[in-house]
Amino acid sequence: MPKPVTSAAASAAPSAQPVSKPGPKGLKTRAQIVANWLPRYTGVPIDELGDHILLTNFQHYVKVFAQRHRVPVRGKDKPMPNATAGRISIINFGMGSATAATVMDLLTALKPKAVLFLGKCGGLKHRAAIGDLILPIAAIRGEGTSNDYFPPEVPALPAFALQKAISTTIRDFGRDYWTGTVYTTNRRVWEHDAKFKKYLRKLRPIAIDMETATIFMTGFYNEIATGALLLVSDQPMIPEGVKTAESDEAVDQNFVKDHIKIGIESLNQLLNKGLTIKHLKF
Repeated sequence: MPKPVTSAAASAAPSAQPVSKPGPKGLKTRAQIVANWLPRYTGVPIDELGDHILLTNFQHYVKVFAQRHRVPVRGKDKPMPNATAGRISIINFGMGSATAATVMDLLTALKPKAVLFLGKCGGLKHRAAIGDLILPIAAIRGEGTSNDYFPPEVPALPAFALQKAISTTIRDFGRDYWTGTVYTTNRRVWEHDAKFKKYLRKLRPIAIDMETATIFMTGFYNEIATGALLLVSDQPMIPEGVKTAESDEAVDQNFVKDHIKIGIESLNQLLNKGLTIKHLKF
């Protein structure tokens, strides 16, 4: 005669809610993973994204882009909100080197022809004033994330032809820009650290940010031509230059629209001329 089922046993009985399991094949390869994850992160099918990408850390950039082109912002409830106009998409991937690496890995599912990072940075030298543009020729890999892709000896460099297109566009807008090396760090709060500031002065970078070196290195790893155009938003080497909510809002109001316009027109220059911008044979 069967024993009565206790309450504890009943909870484990076959009639309990089944646990979902992955399909028989699953996501086994890198290509399968990124093809599945890019739409999951952006909320957009891969074939509805442009093949020229603007990357940003700020939702305000996506909003301005969408308003300029009269297109909707998509993926508002996803980790990477975005907007697309023709062959250009702008994606807000969030802040920091880890998310920068993530978006660059996911973009391999799209195989974009160019990726341009429109970031904000801190000016480390007095000549880089608030609102100035910096076109980096290299980035110092102080963030650590890029070490998962290449050993420290490999320099973080942009695609030369893309930086050249940006330079031409900046001059077409009647603007000047600074060029030099950017230090990329994983530290968000360091402005109080006198020892770290002394270290930065020794290295002599013109600016500091949290993504540029990672984007350059993961672009190289993934065979994606990448570039960056940075906007000086603060001067963190002096106490009165540390970014605040009020100062950042002023930067958004006074400088961001031109930053985005230059980024768009730089990619349009490549599109209109049909240029191939891979600077190396991978």
